This record gives sequence, C-alpha cells and structure tokens, in this order.
Amino acid sequence: MAELRASRTADIHTRVEDYLNDKIQSAADLDQVDSLLLRVHEQQGLLRQQLEDARKAHREVQARVEQRSQELTSRAEAFHLQKADVDRRLQSIAQTNISDDATSRIEARMGKVRNLEIAQGYLDLVRRMNTLSDQVKDNLHSQPGASVQAHIELRSLLKKVQDAQGAAEGAAPQLVYTLERQSKDIYNGITKALEGDLQRTLEEMKWPSKELNLLSNVCEKWSTQVRLLLELQDPDLIAAFADRDTSNPSPAAEPVVLLPLEVMVQPLAARFRYHFYGERPTNRLDKPEYFLNHILDLLDRHSGFMSDMLDPILDERAATFESLEVIYTDAVSTFITALLPMILAKCLSFLPQISQQPQLLSHFIHELMAFDTAIRDTWGYVPIPRMLADWRGVTWIILNTHGYFGPWLAVEKDFALSRYKTIRDAPDSGDIDFDADSTQTKPTKGAIRVNDLLETITDRYRGLSSFSQKMRFLLDIQLSIFDDYHNHLHGALQAYLVSSHTAGRLLHGQSEADAFGLKGLESLTKIYGSAEFLERKMSDWSDDVFFLELWDELQYRAKANSSGNASVGTDLRVDEVASKTSDTIRSNGPDSDADADDGGLFDQTALAYRRLRDRSEEEILRAFDVNLRAAIDPYAKYAQWSSLAATPSDSASMSPSPSLDGFFQTTSVLLGFLADTLAPGSLRRITRRYCASVQRRIFDNVLMYHTFSAAGANQLKRDLSAIEESIERSTKLRGVVGGSMKRLEDAVFLLSLDAATTANASIEDGDEDGWGFDEEEAGPPTENAPAVSAGNDFVEKEWGLWDAEKLIFESNEAARKALADMGLYHLSEAEARNVLKRRVELNG
Repeated sequence: MAELRASRTADIHTRVEDYLNDKIQSAADLDQVDSLLLRVHEQQGLLRQQLEDARKAHREVQARVEQRSQELTSRAEAFHLQKADVDRRLQSIAQTNISDDATSRIEARMGKVRNLEIAQGYLDLVRRMNTLSDQVKDNLHSQPGASVQAHIELRSLLKKVQDAQGAAEGAAPQLVYTLERQSKDIYNGITKALEGDLQRTLEEMKWPSKELNLLSNVCEKWSTQVRLLLELQDPDLIAAFADRDTSNPSPAAEPVVLLPLEVMVQPLAARFRYHFYGERPTNRLDKPEYFLNHILDLLDRHSGFMSDMLDPILDERAATFESLEVIYTDAVSTFITALLPMILAKCLSFLPQISQQPQLLSHFIHELMAFDTAIRDTWGYVPIPRMLADWRGVTWIILNTHGYFGPWLAVEKDFALSRYKTIRDAPDSGDIDFDADSTQTKPTKGAIRVNDLLETITDRYRGLSSFSQKMRFLLDIQLSIFDDYHNHLHGALQAYLVSSHTAGRLLHGQSEADAFGLKGLESLTKIYGSAEFLERKMSDWSDDVFFLELWDELQYRAKANSSGNASVGTDLRVDEVASKTSDTIRSNGPDSDADADDGGLFDQTALAYRRLRDRSEEEILRAFDVNLRAAIDPYAKYAQWSSLAATPSDSASMSPSPSLDGFFQTTSVLLGFLADTLAPGSLRRITRRYCASVQRRIFDNVLMYHTFSAAGANQLKRDLSAIEESIERSTKLRGVVGGSMKRLEDAVFLLSLDAATTANASIEDGDEDGWGFDEEEAGPPTENAPAVSAGNDFVEKEWGLWDAEKLIFESNEAARKALADMGLYHLSEAEARNVLKRRVELNG
C-alpha cells in the first residue's frame, strides 16, 4: 500500500513538473505565475465539485437498490403465503394432499361447465332460429316486409355461425346443417309467396298485353312487391359479387336474373314456347330470325315500362347499399338478362337439328351474331353485375361453351373455298374490268370478285367476341384464299415466262408476237393490275377499325408471350401467326420498343403481292425492250444521215423518217393499251423507263453509230420530236417524257448546231477560228439557241458548230463552261466530244 501511494505521489510530482516546464519556459513567464495559480485553484475547485456530485449520486442509487430489494423480498413472501393458501384450499376441495391430482379434478369439472355453456349457446341459437322462423311464417301474408327482415336476420345469424366454424375447426356441423336447411326452406317459402303475390298483381295489371292497367293502387302494389323481392335477393347478390374486382371481369360468370323479372318473364316464356316449339309454323329451322326478332320486339314493346317503372326502384335499392351500386344495372338490361335464358334454351334445342346441315348452320350463326350486335349496340346491354360489362353474347356461349365453333368454321371454310374456286375458274375471271376507277390500275373481274368475297367473309365473323375465333377465321379462310389467289397469279406469270423463251414457245406452239406483243402485254397487265388491286385493298383493310383492334390485341398477346412456342390464343402459336401475318410480333417482346404502327395483319400477304407486282412490271418492261429493239432496228439501219442535201430552215417542216413507222405503231398499241389499264402513276413510271430505253438505243445505235450532215442532224432532231409526241399522244399524259430523254435531247441539240453560225461573244473581229478559216458573218439565230447567263442576267447567245467545237475540244474546263452556257447538263465532256465527232464537218 505504501508502495502504491509512493508511486502515485511520484506520478503527481512528475505531472506537476511537466506542467510547470510547459507553462514557465523563460524568465518572462514568471510574471504570469499569479494568474497561473489562480487558474489552477479554479480547476481544483471544479474537480472537487464534480467529485461531490458523483458521491451524492452514488448514495442515491445505492438507496434505491436497497429499497427495490426490500420490495422484491416482500412480494416473494406474499407469493409464498398465497401459494400455501391455494394448496390448502385445493386439498380441502379435492380431498387429497397431492396438488396435481387436485388440478386435474378441477379441470374436469371446468370442462363440464364449458360444455354446459356451449350447449346453452346451441339452445339459444336454435331458440333464436325458431323465433325468427315463426316470425316469417306468422307475418308472411299480413306483413311480408317483416318476414323478409326476419329472414335477412336469420341469414345473418347463419353467416356468423358459418364464419365461426373455421375458428372452431368445424365443431358444430349439425347446428350449421340445421340452420342452412331451415334458412333455405324459409327462403323458398317467402319467395313462393312473394312471387305468387306479384303474379296476381301482374294479372290485375294485364301484363304483358299492350294495354296495361296502370292505376295508382295497382302500380303501388307492384312496386311494393318488386321491392320486397329485390330486398330478399340483395344479400345473395352482395355475397356473390360485392368483393369482385370490377377492373378484371370474369368471363366465366353468368348474368343474374332478378327475382321480380323471373316472375314477369314467365308469361312471355309461355308465349315463346307456344310459338317457337312444337309444330307451329313459326318454328322453322330455316328461319331462326323469327324467334330472335320476337325477342327484339318484346324489348321494343316493354322497354318503356321497364325504364319508367323499374329504373326508379333499382336506383333506390342501389342507394340503400354502396355495394349494390356496382351490381345493379339499368332496368332494360335486367329485362334483357331475364329474356336471354329463353334464347339460349331455344338455340340449344335448335342446333342438334341443323348441325349437319351446312347452310342452315351458317345462316343460324349469322342471325345469332346479328342478334347479339343488336342487343349490345342498339340496346346498350350491361348484364348484372356490372363487372360483366364485356358480355360476349349468346353466340360466344354457343360456339365456345357448347363447342359449335369447329363445325361452323368448317362450314364457312367449305362455302368460302367453293365460292372462291368458282370465281377463280370462271371464264371471265381473267377479263380486265375497264369500268373500274379510272384513277387506279384496272384489275381483273376475278380479283374484284375475290375481294368482294373476302369482305363478305369479314362480315360473317365481324360480330364474334372471341379473339381466337376471329384469328382462326382470318388465318384459315381469308389468308388462305389470299395465298391461293397469289399462287394462281404467280402461276400465270410463270406460264408467261415459259412462253417468253424460245423453247417454251416451241413447246406450246406460240410465236414471239404472242409472247411479247399485245397479247403477252395483256397477260402481264392482268397479273399486275390484280396484284396491285389486292395489295391496295389489304392496305385499306389494315386501316379498318375491326382489323386495327384485332392487330392491337395480337400485339398485346405477343408481347406477353414472346417465345416462339408461346400461345396468343386457343391453338394459335406465335410462330404460326407471325409467318402468316407479320414478323414484327416475333420481335415485340415485353421489353421491346418496336412501334406497333410498323406492322399489320396483312404484312406477309401484301409483301407477296408486292413482289408479284414488281416482277410483272419487270416483265412488262422486258416486253417493251423486245418490241423496242424490233421497232428501232430499221431506224438504226437508216443510211441517209450523212446526205449533203439542202438543210431546211425549220426542222419542224420536215417529215419523220419512214423507218420510224413501226416504232410509232408499236408505241401507239402498247402504250395506248397501258394508258387504258394502268393508273396514271404506274403508267408514268413505266413510260419513263420506256423513254430511257428509247434514249439508250437511239443514242448508242443511231447517233453514235452513224455520221451526220447538217441535213441528217436536223432529220434526227425532227425524228426525236416525233418520237416524244408519239409517246405523249399514246399515254394521254402531258409531260410524261419529262427528263427521261434529256441526254438524247442534249446530244441532238449539240449535233444539229449550225456550221454557219458563230457566237459574237466568243470570237473577236478579225480573229480566225480554230481551223484557220476566216470568220464568216454571223447568220440568223438558230431555233435552239439557248439562253446563257452573263453575270446575273440572261442574254440570248447563238451557238455555232465551230464555236462549240473550239471550246469543247480546248480543255475540260472550257468544255464544261461551254456545255453549261448552252444549257446542256446531261452530257459529260467526253460524250460531247464524241457527239461532235459524228458531224461530217468535224469527222476528220
């Protein structure tokens, strides 16, 4: 201990020494010793105060610990006393000195008490049930409203017992069974009594005659009885539909018929059975529209009564309970819901008799879809409850639920294919319809009839509500007909291609004129016009609301099922549908950003027809080339181009070369025929290609093959003008030649420059031309002297042959400037030189 104190004292001395060394390091620091001692005393006082506070807190905590310990000790002693007292009481009650035996005997007695309490509860429930049952029976005729309220209370009691069964692990099945049976019996009794009262009131009202008895007392009785029946049915509707998600309707749910409407429909159903069952003349297998229109007539007759009398009651009931607001619909829709079971029952009795008769089955389904459309669109039907707003119609129930879609599809397919083959094989199917729209290419009569047939097929299934059924119609019937007709047109094109070759013509005994003449052109035009017409119709169909909605639904399903083997409908695989409609649905996965506007239902089919149209257009151009070659050959062999005959002052006064007569006739026949059959746009495109071919052949085989004197050049100039006039006259299109022959026009202009004309601006007075001859006096302006630019102003400048030759042969830069000044933008420098070399004056 002494060593510890010595160590602490030495430590303190060391710390004091370090402190003084730190604070007093020079003689000047001795002046601050007083302030240093003052701060040390202040710090020492602060430390003493902190030490005193810590000791005080320690004493308080120690006192609280001692107090808590005493309290725990007191509670423990009290517990032991209570335990000893309980043990003594158990021993006296159970008459045993063992506490475990006493506990088990007490628990057995308490179990009997609990069973007694449960039995008492059962008896109370049964007594309460009997009381409510008696109230229902006693008040059923005198106060039916009180009976309904008693039944509702009994249902509530039953609901509580049923809910408690789960927590009790099914402890009271007999009680639940008794309550359910009695509740059902009471419900049936109340329903029968209330329906009987309503039937008597309806008889008094003279329902459903045209002249109803709507006296105030009768209407009041009817309204009261309807309200009671609705009040009786409300708990069932709320229990069945109140918790359903209205944003995700269930197609499997059936519309609910309201109890008052069941009673009101009974006389209507009796009349319906009288007229449309049995041997009555109105019950005809070939006239399903009789009973369908009868239902629509009933709606017309009684919709006013329903709107005026029943709508206020439904609105009142919907305002009573919030849950009923999303269940009840309008009165007319409730009336339709009550009538639909009659229709469904009649249809199911009808179908077995007509299912083996294709025409009757097709007619029946068509009329049934028309009925559904009238109910849905004309009457705005919304079934009960409102979450069944996507009502699919009686047709969907017949086709989907009862399995008649397959037989009906087979019937429609057989009919469509049979009609299509009749159209395709008709003698006049390949005739061009010249009465068609003059602004469009003329299709064949067969193509128009096929389109009409396909539009009729669309109308046959437009009313279907099932996406899978619509797609099956589209794929199995419409696109199949499109594909077969494409194969038919493609086969015609292949037959033409065979006849366009020598071996094929020899095999079929045809001549070249048959293949490439008007007859061959007519065959190609039929293929071209039919392909373009159907492709255009497919484009129009893609913009139709019906097909747009079908395409949007297909896109949505394809995105949700992106794998190739995934299904987009019943028996519809993504790959199968994509191969027949559009490849875009393969790439439109859940994370795809592809635009749905990039595709359509007819992409693949339209592409096939577009390729067929383009191929037939290529063959039309090839036929034109063959005819053009035969027509230009005599002209190319014309040998008078270098004649030194006198040059006329005006080339327009000259006559076209006689060797062009064959060309004019060919152009008139072929282009004249196309002008009567092709749309202006297509005709203009083909004509320009034809003009390009004419330009190429004349440029290569005439202009660049012969040498020309001034007279020959002017003759060529006149011939070119006649060729252009012939083309425009045959096509009946102004400016159709356009820029298609600009290269030849520029070459002919350059070739026909007058050798006697010089440009005043190009050669100074007294200068010689490039050939050493004296400059001759400038002649009169030539007909084709173009306007040339001089700065920003345009001035007339006459070009002569020698002027052009000097600049064009001088250098490339001078040639380019000279060609630009003459307005010849379609000739290169080399081509211009080659053209000038064809003049006999420059040929040396």
